[in-house]
Amino acid sequence: MAICALTNKKRMTGHKVSHSNVKTKRELKPNVKKRRIFDVESGRFVRLAVSMRALRTLNKHSLTTMVRKILCAPCC
Repeated sequence: MAICALTNKKRMTGHKVSHSNVKTKRELKPNVKKRRIFDVESGRFVRLAVSMRALRTLNKHSLTTMVRKILCAPCC
C-alpha cells in the first residue's frame, strides 16, 4: 500500500459511478514515488516514499523543517 512518509497520505475508498448510476467500490491511490532527497543539515541523501504534493513542498522548505512541522503539529 502506498503511504507518503511525510504527509501520511493513504488510499481512499469511493464509488465508481456508471452512466446508469450503478455504484461499485473503488480505491483512490495517492501519487507516491520513491525519491532520494538531500538533507541539508546532515549532508546525506535519504530515500523516502513521498507523495508528489509533499515533493513540491520540499522544494520550498527543507526536509528537517517539514519533519519538525509534522512532529510538532497538534493532534486532532
